[in-house]
Amino acid sequence: MTERVVTAAREIAAPAATIFELIADPARQPAWDGNDNLAEAATGQRVRAVGEVFAMTITKGAVRENHVTEFEEGRLIAWRPSEAGGTPPGHLWRWEIEELEPGRSRVTHTYDWTHLTDEKRIPKARATTADKLRASIDRLATLAESR
Repeated sequence: MTERVVTAAREIAAPAATIFELIADPARQPAWDGNDNLAEAATGQRVRAVGEVFAMTITKGAVRENHVTEFEEGRLIAWRPSEAGGTPPGHLWRWEIEELEPGRSRVTHTYDWTHLTDEKRIPKARATTADKLRASIDRLATLAESR
């Protein structure tokens, strides 16, 4: 059976707050998306709590609503995407940031499709590898380290 929890991590030479801001503001996500799947998000959707929903337009033009399931300011954010107006089919994106010392943080990015129920999404889930997660972290590092 294919591993249904994929993780990548690395250290970034930036404060946790700087990194977290790039993740928690959906309008900034397309700039670091290593899957090249995100086209845009409206400004003003900065996530601040579990239960919030933010919308993203993907590169194919469809809108995804992202239901925030985990949140700790500056440290943890996770969401379950769904089609607009739909129920999340069960996959989860999680970001964890640990400040190791001032100006240096460890970022862990996880894609968990353990509970994915939509059979049409399984091939794409299988194709989401640690390398793709690492590409997002690497792009995020480039942005965060230049601030």
